[in-house]
Amino acid sequence: MSKDHHHQHDAAKEDHTRVHGHSHDDTFIDHHHGPGDGSSGKRLTQALVVVALVMVAEIVGGLISGSLALLADAAHMATDAFALGLAVVAVRLKAKSPGPKHTFGFRRAPVLAAFVNGILLFGVAFWIVAEAADRFMTPQPILAGPMLVIAIVGLLANLFTLWLLHGGDSHDLNLRGALLHVLGDLLGSVAAIVAAVMIWFTGWTPADPILSVLVALLVLGAAWRLVHSSALILMESAPGDLDGDVIAAELPDHVEAVQSVHHLHVWSLAPREVMLTCHARIDASVDPDGVLADMRLVLRERWGIDHVTIEIERERCADEGECAVGG
Repeated sequence: MSKDHHHQHDAAKEDHTRVHGHSHDDTFIDHHHGPGDGSSGKRLTQALVVVALVMVAEIVGGLISGSLALLADAAHMATDAFALGLAVVAVRLKAKSPGPKHTFGFRRAPVLAAFVNGILLFGVAFWIVAEAADRFMTPQPILAGPMLVIAIVGLLANLFTLWLLHGGDSHDLNLRGALLHVLGDLLGSVAAIVAAVMIWFTGWTPADPILSVLVALLVLGAAWRLVHSSALILMESAPGDLDGDVIAAELPDHVEAVQSVHHLHVWSLAPREVMLTCHARIDASVDPDGVLADMRLVLRERWGIDHVTIEIERERCADEGECAVGG
């Protein structure tokens, strides 16, 4: 890409911004102050109220009926209440403006909340399995009638909560973590209903711990996916299918004046907020501002990376060791 095409590519850059509805600066405005944050906060708060009410009902119902499935779901509800409260706090933190101590603001707070919620899901699943094993060893009488009524109430409440949260941002890990908690509750309610019906008609009480274990296994799978996704961001891994070595190798092919790219780092600040820094060695005779514009355009259009910091090197490499490795 030569200097003669700078104006053309600047125009293309403007067209691209208009078509996709964001630029480098707009990305930060959209994720920092966008309407999705307020909507997520409202949905999470409403879900918190519903979950807290159902949790109390299930604790009472579980103690009266003696059902592990209900008590397990109530314990899951308790962690949900905590998780949803954490998610609400995270949304509020995310909306805070950046400052000298937190130059990126708190946009990673929801990711941290999602990670904690995933860990809580692991704890809930292991607790259910341990309790189920104890019930197998020492079976207890279960009142199927009260168990069935409370389980149905819990199912309806979980369906309503799931509907509340499902309308939010599907890319928000924080909201996704809350959704997984509620989905686990919904499965717990279904398991409790099935167990109550089986006990009602057959009197076979092991149905209660067996179905509880099945729910625990589903919760474990959801917990792993959530912890894995959030941990990748917290560890500043390259997002998705982006490969820093490939980007460094291919950029000089797309921008004529670039001799080599090295010291390249690519990571996610938050979901859909990809960042990149690198050193670029260029021909001493070309306009560095034009090369920067071309590189930004290529990074945006080919790899979808908007937030870019590039250090231009003309005469001498700022980091000789990196230059030797990167070419």
